[in-house]
Amino acid sequence: MDLIALGERVKAARKSKGWSQTKLAQTAGISRARLEALENARLAEMGIKHLLRILNALDLDLRLTQLNRGRPTLEDLAAEEAR
Repeated sequence: MDLIALGERVKAARKSKGWSQTKLAQTAGISRARLEALENARLAEMGIKHLLRILNALDLDLRLTQLNRGRPTLEDLAAEEAR
């Protein structure tokens, strides 16, 4: 998953909670501008500390798995379906 896809997932999770960017930024202890840049794919990089704060505020976690270079994952198929 790249930073663009991550920003889209964060935005969807935030909206599903009914939170504004300001509410999430305050809860995560980051700036609203940084969150807005992540959600709108205008952020070149994000430190792990800030990313984990955002994910924790949304009750999400970060998982590491073996990279699947072959068959599409369920997430890949769902993304294709959404297009």
